[in-house]
Amino acid sequence: MPGMAASPRIFEFLALPEEFEVVKLSWMPPLAKESLQAYAKRMCERVTHKNPVLLGVSFGGILVQEMAKLIDCQQVIVVSSVKTKMELPRSMKLAKKTGAHKLLPTQWIKSLESLALFVFGPTIRPKVEAYQKYLSERDPAYLDWSIDTIVHWEQTQFDPKIIHIHGDKDTVFPIENLDTSQHFYRLKGASHAMILTHHKWFNKELPELLISHTI
Repeated sequence: MPGMAASPRIFEFLALPEEFEVVKLSWMPPLAKESLQAYAKRMCERVTHKNPVLLGVSFGGILVQEMAKLIDCQQVIVVSSVKTKMELPRSMKLAKKTGAHKLLPTQWIKSLESLALFVFGPTIRPKVEAYQKYLSERDPAYLDWSIDTIVHWEQTQFDPKIIHIHGDKDTVFPIENLDTSQHFYRLKGASHAMILTHHKWFNKELPELLISHTI
């Protein structure tokens, strides 16, 4: 599952061995005032395999955790994401209290460059035009819903078997806010866009992780 506003194209450089069947999910329009749990239930209807491994990037990582509460999974992997509301950055916690986040999506829609910088982090600035091609979801209602859903995510405990892969240069979800005590894999020098920038690591290490950490 790709991150907020991103298309499945962010996985275009991943090349897993033939024994793994990869299904790339994409965002669908949220219903009016739809809860994350209701959205996750609808997304589960797109999962046709039994006991899948769910992998989600950024907001997609939050979504797959909610999906795993509804269907049996072999494993859940989150990339450049968070596992509880306590891991959210201070700016998002403040936004929940003030409601300031409700003013932001309109500005991002006006500037595709601003949206790209928010989704992938400011470290992509030198190549921002190249990253814009991965942003397929720019509907105002979807962006409003996504930001509000992230800010108001209430999960306080996570499955201890979950695998968390994160870059130590991630500015969207800073690594210092994260619980790194269990099944945590730190990628040195990697930013929030590491599913693209560090795809060679994923191609080499992800198959072994899938084999060694199945539930």
